Amino acid sequence: MAGGIKTWPENERPREKLLRRGAPALSDAELLALIIRTGDSVTGRSAIDLGRALLQECGDLRTLAGATVSELCAVKGMGTAKAASIKAVLEMASRVNSERLMICSERFTSPEQVYNHYHYAFRDRRKEYFMALLLDGKNRIMREIQVSEGSLNQSIVHPREVFNPAVRESAAAVILVHNHPTGDPAPSREDLEITRRLREAGDIMGIKVLDHIIIGDGRFTSFVSAGLL
Repeated sequence: MAGGIKTWPENERPREKLLRRGAPALSDAELLALIIRTGDSVTGRSAIDLGRALLQECGDLRTLAGATVSELCAVKGMGTAKAASIKAVLEMASRVNSERLMICSERFTSPEQVYNHYHYAFRDRRKEYFMALLLDGKNRIMREIQVSEGSLNQSIVHPREVFNPAVRESAAAVILVHNHPTGDPAPSREDLEITRRLREAGDIMGIKVLDHIIIGDGRFTSFVSAGLL
């Protein structure tokens, strides 16, 4: 339909359509239009035109969720404010889908518990993120530490980056967690070597490495379950 959304028949406008028929009745482009809110006067694109352009560029919402602000702004008519709104909403959706660990109250009982917490947050990340969960003597999760961002190597995942916070917090144990952007959670040679070094450092310091969990796309690898730790 030509012109801005306000010129459309009322029953075709995304907001009115949602209020009348519910959110599931809207297409992905219409949902994006509600987040974007306004079109672009320079290009003449309506909010729904911008939503369609974003989907055409990214392919689907999941790929869109992994796009950077710069990549979103590369679509003509998109600005930083619109891009920030999209990133905020998609981050909220990721958090809703994650089973959040209750810091200071929830006990670690299984690698599935950690996977459920991190899966939606990590599955579309284009970089590797290495995390450490600090646990007390009762295996209750005390704190979450981001150790590094980027491809794993021994220089950025150093024992001091993991165990300095653990010592400060008087942690009894740690769980190592990182993601594989490829979606395949099979441990690499680097993963095995880093885990060995961290386990040895933990043994010296009296802080046990309980597990190393690699998050992939819809699946994970637990070093303990796989007999690697």
